[in-house]
Amino acid sequence: MTIVEVARLAGVSTSTVSHVVNGTRPVRAETRARVDEAIRETGYRQDGVARALRRSRTDSIGLVLSDVSQPAFAEMIHGVEREATSAGYTLLLANSAEDPATESRALQVLAARKVDGVIIAPVGGSQRSEISTIQEQGTPVVLMDRLGGVRADQVGVENAAPMRDLVLHLVGHGHRQIALAAGDTKVPTIAERHRGYLDGLAEAGIEADKSLIVTGSGLSADTREGMLSVLGRPQPPTAVVAVSTGSAAGVLEAAGRLGLRTPHDFAFATFDGFPYADLFRPGITTVTQPAYEIGTTAMQLLLGRLEGDPKARHRSVRLEPEITYRESCGCSNAAG
Repeated sequence: MTIVEVARLAGVSTSTVSHVVNGTRPVRAETRARVDEAIRETGYRQDGVARALRRSRTDSIGLVLSDVSQPAFAEMIHGVEREATSAGYTLLLANSAEDPATESRALQVLAARKVDGVIIAPVGGSQRSEISTIQEQGTPVVLMDRLGGVRADQVGVENAAPMRDLVLHLVGHGHRQIALAAGDTKVPTIAERHRGYLDGLAEAGIEADKSLIVTGSGLSADTREGMLSVLGRPQPPTAVVAVSTGSAAGVLEAAGRLGLRTPHDFAFATFDGFPYADLFRPGITTVTQPAYEIGTTAMQLLLGRLEGDPKARHRSVRLEPEITYRESCGCSNAAG
């Protein structure tokens, strides 16, 4: 069925049908009702590609994340999707799998699909030139979670201060040999958490021991292998801090293989935790970021670019995470 047939059945012009479908001009209620009824009777479906070409918009947003399986990123997706849907946009999701080449391909595909905007959590070693190219083509970009390196709106959480607080909390429990499951320090977010760990040690007057810092991909298997070596020493650290859910899982896997328990054999705390954290026994001390709010804020920033002045000053938003102290760090009855 065509728009001409819809117009004939409704007794209106094709331009009136277009205004009803596209919302480009107010139409009287009774006329709109006739057009809607004609659309239902004919089964008319608008050609979205042609419409996009006419309007120079596709009503779609690209979202590129480094690991969609991570709980925090999953919540961010929900936040972005809610705001996008409410504003009439369709979300196109790509998983870069912490690989710069995969990220570049995803951005190229989204650009070819003429998305109206892009939200991205860049991988470590990201080819920022690809992002800059998209911006130069007039497509606004918002950085989410992983900030810096590009002139763009961005939203994330405070990372260094909460990690410093975790370290100082463990020092307050008497620990001075504190290991770090550091993950990939090329990722800006992880680098900030690494800095917070070092800041905490320095504030406590403890010299950092590089042999207690396990770097790598940050994936659980990679972290597990590094922590097997650290926790298997004759004199292992008495506490461990992890920078992410993946690295936390690696720490606990290594401990399980070595027959170690927390907090009996070592105190433990992590940035980002696990779903249903309260069901863990012992409970795990965790820094929880407001991931859903990060997602909604990222989409709001993008909408501001799409609906406002594209040349307005870029905004950088930092949200506050929450530390929940539980038994894994040595606190009794989850008291700090």
